[in-house]
Amino acid sequence: MTPGEVSLGVRLGTRIVLTNGCFDLLHVGHVRYLQQARTLGDILVVAVNSDRSVAELKGPGRPWLCLDDRVEMLAGLTCVDVVVPFDELRVTRVIEALRPATWVKGGDYTLETIDPGERAALEACGAEIVFMPLVEGRSTTGLIERIRGG
Repeated sequence: MTPGEVSLGVRLGTRIVLTNGCFDLLHVGHVRYLQQARTLGDILVVAVNSDRSVAELKGPGRPWLCLDDRVEMLAGLTCVDVVVPFDELRVTRVIEALRPATWVKGGDYTLETIDPGERAALEACGAEIVFMPLVEGRSTTGLIERIRGG
């Protein structure tokens, strides 16, 4: 993805909320997180890592579901307005292109642990950074362990 490839055709003053992730095994924790994120603005954009970048970030055997399936499932959620796939490891270029009012991540992140390039891009566009609480007992890792019988 390059800046300029994403055009939402939104009116001036529309509050864009951006979140990103692998979403390689969609679960109720993701859904609740996305529903909460949607309440923070007018449009929720979900940037989704490509299959290649998920494998690089998460290791062999991931993602569990291909990019097309992940995009279709996310786009089917009523709280999600736009899904944007990206091939990089970091969402920095999407941030630069969309200039969101708010960027949302799960509670497993902090200001200190987000990627410095992503943080710089968010600060450059004046985005508010929000960390949503995790849903207890709901995680991709936990779900994978249950599927594997662990």
